[in-house]
Amino acid sequence: MDIDSLFKVPKLPASGNKRKMPANPTPEMLKKMRMDPETTVENIDNSQGPQKVKTKTRATVEDAMDEDKDQSFAPGGDADYFIEEDEDGRFFGGGLTSEQKDILNIFDRAGDEALAESDELTITGIRRTLLKFERAVSKNQDQRSKYPDDPSKFIESEADLDSAIKSLLPLAQAPALAYSELVRSETIVLLVGLLSHENMDIVIDVVEVFQELTDEDIGNEAEGDEEENEGNAASLKLLIEALLENSIMDLLVGNLKRLNEEEESDRQGVFHILGFFENVVGFNPSLATDLVSKTNILAWLLERIQWKKHDENRGYAAELLSILLQDNQTNRLELGKKDGIETLLKVVSQYRRRDPADADELEFMENAFDSLCSALSEPTNKALFVEAEGPDLMVLLMKEKMESRTKSIKTLDYAMSGSAGTASCQAFIDALGLKTLFSAFMGKGAKKHKSATLLPASEDASHILGIISSLFSNLPSDSPERIRLLTKFVENNYEKADKLLDIRDNALSRLKVADAEIESRKQELLANGEEISPEDQDAWYILRLDGGFFTLQTVDYILAWIAMEDDGVRSHLLQMLSRKNQTLNDIIQTLRIYRDDVGEDPNADTTDAPSQKDMLQGLIFALEPSLQ
Repeated sequence: MDIDSLFKVPKLPASGNKRKMPANPTPEMLKKMRMDPETTVENIDNSQGPQKVKTKTRATVEDAMDEDKDQSFAPGGDADYFIEEDEDGRFFGGGLTSEQKDILNIFDRAGDEALAESDELTITGIRRTLLKFERAVSKNQDQRSKYPDDPSKFIESEADLDSAIKSLLPLAQAPALAYSELVRSETIVLLVGLLSHENMDIVIDVVEVFQELTDEDIGNEAEGDEEENEGNAASLKLLIEALLENSIMDLLVGNLKRLNEEEESDRQGVFHILGFFENVVGFNPSLATDLVSKTNILAWLLERIQWKKHDENRGYAAELLSILLQDNQTNRLELGKKDGIETLLKVVSQYRRRDPADADELEFMENAFDSLCSALSEPTNKALFVEAEGPDLMVLLMKEKMESRTKSIKTLDYAMSGSAGTASCQAFIDALGLKTLFSAFMGKGAKKHKSATLLPASEDASHILGIISSLFSNLPSDSPERIRLLTKFVENNYEKADKLLDIRDNALSRLKVADAEIESRKQELLANGEEISPEDQDAWYILRLDGGFFTLQTVDYILAWIAMEDDGVRSHLLQMLSRKNQTLNDIIQTLRIYRDDVGEDPNADTTDAPSQKDMLQGLIFALEPSLQ
């Protein structure tokens, strides 16, 4: 018998049948899953008043073995060779090195933490989280009051408070359960109170929580579950009302001045504040008025968008300004009182000779122009626009043919519309805008933009038609400015009148498609035995307007003016229309529908200037005799 063969060390099993160790975690993972936090204090100096106190943590792993034992001879460096044995001292170790065991412990702890997180969103877990937060606030306030001049005494409580605040972020996942508890337990009051904390890091944490809890998706996260979404929306309403009762808006605007955007953390704080305002106004648009009237947010936004260096917060400020002005007359008037028209003109003027550097800056430019257009819906702001030489600037922007050209045309359309736009029309003519306008109308020298985010050329044409329409409506009869306008349609063998007819043909083609779609929907409803409701009628009318009828109305309004005021143009139009089996009666028919549908201008001045309806009726009377 071969004794050696009996005690021969067996071969190791094939690697494919052995459980493989997970890959070594990265340093970031180890830091995230730290097992022994160690707190240190940096740059504490009370001589300069309240300052931010930063904390940092270092991940450590406890050695599972007794340091007094000599383990240098443990087979394979097994960390548990001496501690994982049975009563008789057999079966030493688990075959794992110290490093391998540390890795497994980390993954085990991660699993335990995941389990704990799932419990946090129950009503018991939520209350436990809120109680922990309340204790952290109380402890920090107590230690700060006891040792106001010795940060080392309260730094640990500050770190605990930081952690407790961040533990509130997951509550946004269960608004129906959590938000009522937040309000009932007065946690909201404590959070709002922390906005006055001496440590700006704590303030930024609180603002981040507010933005997360009011995220716009809170009321729409449950796909297909309308009842749950309604419950979430009701909970969000309860939370926002509690925040408003505690003057959240004024406190947040006040903190905008405390934050120094030269530092990354403060820059994030500003972003979170703007995000919170957007969330709240998006949930309840009527709060936009309160935000502007009860805080200094408007002045801050106007100052922020003037910064020369473009960054994310500058873009966000312009976006929020545009939101606050949209469909809000009170805010638009307030903008005018704060010299907002002149400020916006200064901002957009930088794009006269250069294009935005990237897509983010392009969006910023568009929001600035949109804010200007919203503001110009008010007659008083139109007067301020003329005083600040806005029409002159827009003409210059059109001439340069940069990416701001489209927005400048849109802005002029808003400024010159309605009876309050007369002064802008006069200023536009004085700035020699006709040549530039009709050059764009005829498509001469247009720059081909590569950016897909720019508006299509058809929208340029729509606003150009709006400008021409406003010029005919507002320029006095027989005035030099009006004669110069009519001359444009006579020169070059009536090429601009022909251009109008081409646009009219295109609009008619689009309208036929829209009418066919409407007829199909009508037949479908009748086939199903359903009645056509007023809502259906309104929807179809809007479909017709978008489908070419609005363009047709504007074109026929302009054609009617030039046909009435110049015999040569009228003869040319009759000749061109007859080639398409059309007459002036087709134009008159469009004007009749336009007259019946047009409403009263809410911004019309109190002078004796005729209304849009009166002008349409006058055009119809003037053209009808020519058909007899």
